[in-house]
Amino acid sequence: MNWRKIGMCVWMLSVSVMASAETTLYRYRVRLKDKAQTTYSLDRPEEFLSVRSVERRMRQGLKIDSTDLPVCEAYIRRLVDLGGTFVSASKWNNTVLMQTDSEQTARRFLTNPFVESVRKVWVSSDTAMPRTAMRKKGLSSKWNETDDVYGVAAGQIRMHHGDSLHAAGFRGEGIVIAVIDAGYYNVDAMEIFKGVNVLGTRDFVNPCSDIYAEHDHGMKVLSCMAVNKPHVMVGTAPEASYWLLRTEDNGSEQPAEEDNWAAAIEFADSVGADIVNTSLGYFSFNNAMDNYTYRDLDGHTSLMAASASHAADKGMLVVCSAGNSGAATWKKITPPADAENVLTVGAVDAMGVNAVFSSVGNTADNRIKPDVMAVGVHAAVVGPDGGTEYANGTSFASPVFCGLTACLWQACPWLTVHQLIRVVHEASDRYACPDNIYGYGVTNIWKAYHSALRQKESHGK
Repeated sequence: MNWRKIGMCVWMLSVSVMASAETTLYRYRVRLKDKAQTTYSLDRPEEFLSVRSVERRMRQGLKIDSTDLPVCEAYIRRLVDLGGTFVSASKWNNTVLMQTDSEQTARRFLTNPFVESVRKVWVSSDTAMPRTAMRKKGLSSKWNETDDVYGVAAGQIRMHHGDSLHAAGFRGEGIVIAVIDAGYYNVDAMEIFKGVNVLGTRDFVNPCSDIYAEHDHGMKVLSCMAVNKPHVMVGTAPEASYWLLRTEDNGSEQPAEEDNWAAAIEFADSVGADIVNTSLGYFSFNNAMDNYTYRDLDGHTSLMAASASHAADKGMLVVCSAGNSGAATWKKITPPADAENVLTVGAVDAMGVNAVFSSVGNTADNRIKPDVMAVGVHAAVVGPDGGTEYANGTSFASPVFCGLTACLWQACPWLTVHQLIRVVHEASDRYACPDNIYGYGVTNIWKAYHSALRQKESHGK
C-alpha cells in the first residue's frame, strides 16, 4: 500500500469529516520502540535517500545509520488496521502521526508491543483555508531603484561583509536551501522573484493546497535570501536553489505542527538539501498543558529541537530564528533554537544594537544561544503586493544570515557542518566574550572565509 499517498490525501478526509460538524478528529504521535521489521537496508541507501543526500554524508565522513531507515511499514499497517489514518512519520525520532475520530483508537495503539508511547498532539481545528484564486490581482510590483546594487538590502548584507564574498564570485550557486515556513504567498506570480531557482514545493499541513495561496510569512523570509533585482533588492544567496516547505498551520497552535516540521526536515534531507532555514518556533500551545518550560530547552525535549539536532549528523546545516519573546514574559529562545549544532540567529538593528524583542539564551544545559546576530529591525523584505518593504523579527534575521552561510559553504565546500559553525563563531565580534543576548555577536563572513582558507592550508601542510 502507498503510505505516502495516504498521507497526501488525509487532509481531504479531514475536511470532509469536519464539514459534518459532528465529529471531532484527533492526531496522535505514536513513538515506536524499534525498526525490527524494516524492509530497507543500510546497504541500499538509494532506496530511501537521493544520490545528493548520500554524497553529502560521504563528503563529510558521515555514516548512514539506523535513524536513516524509514519507519517500519508493517507497524504503520497495524496502526491503520486498528482504525488510524496515517498522516506522516519521522524516521529520525521513530514516530508516526496518526489520525482518528475516536480516542479509544489511541488506547488500542498502546496494545501493540512495538509501541513505546502515544500522545495526543492535535484536535480538529479551523485550519486556515487557502486564499482565493483572485490572489494575483493584488500585485503591483512597483518599487524604487537605488544607487546601491543591493537596493534596500544593502545594509543587512554589508554589515557582515557579505558583499566581499559576493564580489569574489560566491553567491550561493550549487547550494540547496530548504525553507520551512508558513506559506509562500504569490511567489510564483511576483516579478521580483522571477529567476529564483525553486526546485519544488511540499505542504505538510494541507498536501492538496496551493502553497502559493497560503500565508505570506515564508514569502518574506525567502526574499531575504533569494531575490535578485539589482538596485531594488538583492538577497544574501541569490544564486542558491530552494525547496519551499510549509509546516505551520495558521488556524491553531498545537504540537502536531512539530510533527509536520520533523517530516519536512527529513524530506529536505532526503532530496539533498545542504541548508535548512526555519523561522518557526513553538513554546506555548492552545492547550497550556503542552507548553514547554525553561528546563525543556535542552536541545532534545521538543520534537523540533530533537530533529534539528539530528541534522548535523546528516551533514545539513540548520539556521533558525531565536524567537521574538525578549520583551515578553517568556523571554527565552524558542524551540528549535535550543537544538545542538545549529546556528540560532538573534536580531539587531542597523547599528548592531540588540532588538528588545530578540529572544535570549542560554540553553538549559548552558550552551551559548543565540549563536550570532543579524539585521531583524527594519529588515528589507518583499511585501504582499510584490514591492519592497521593511519588517521586524528574528524571522528575517535568520534568512539574512542563512544566505550568507550558503555563500560561505560554496566558497569552502570542504567544511563539515561542525567546522562551518566553528568558523562562523570565530569570525564574530564577541567571540572572546559571548553572552546570552548577542551570543558570539555579528559575524564578518569575509573573515570567516579567510579563516577557513588558512585552516585548510594549515592542515594541508
